[in-house]
Amino acid sequence: MQDLPNLFLIGPMGAGKSTIGRLLAAELSRDFFDSDHAIQARCGADIPWIFDVEGEQGFRQREIHMIDELTQRHPVVVATGGGAVLREENRRALRERGTVVYLLTTVDQQLRRTAKDRNRPLLQCADREKVLNDMFAARDPLYRATSDITVRTDRRSPRAVVNEIVRRVRRLVDPLESTNSSNRVSP
Repeated sequence: MQDLPNLFLIGPMGAGKSTIGRLLAAELSRDFFDSDHAIQARCGADIPWIFDVEGEQGFRQREIHMIDELTQRHPVVVATGGGAVLREENRRALRERGTVVYLLTTVDQQLRRTAKDRNRPLLQCADREKVLNDMFAARDPLYRATSDITVRTDRRSPRAVVNEIVRRVRRLVDPLESTNSSNRVSP
């Protein structure tokens, strides 16, 4: 069995990228990075502050640099921000440096998971559902074009999602592994 590649989690806010990423990294004995948290640590400021002072464009520039840096490490699991796929530089770095997993969830699930979260500047508005639907319509094609694997997260435990990711990535790396292991007979 070959070593598994770097794993990069993409998907909308509230899909579970950070939670699943931490569990996945622990399962694989890897370092875990959340690109948004890494940006905040580097800046010494939270994302709403960065959006207020530098705007979304300023934040996206920081995100490009951070994703470039994090994707060059090995072996890692990286959870990206929901808008990371908006920039071609990010999509290219993710595709070229590891296996990209799209964590797909419904807008209803996103609304539930982000209901009390005040650290998401793009959701600080009156009609959060419309914003999430609009973002999904714009970003879903980019998530799909960037990813190697798509995994649904709604109504599933994070552990079940992690197990599916590991199984599917192993199959990508060594398609014969799953066939060989299922044909083995125990002594």
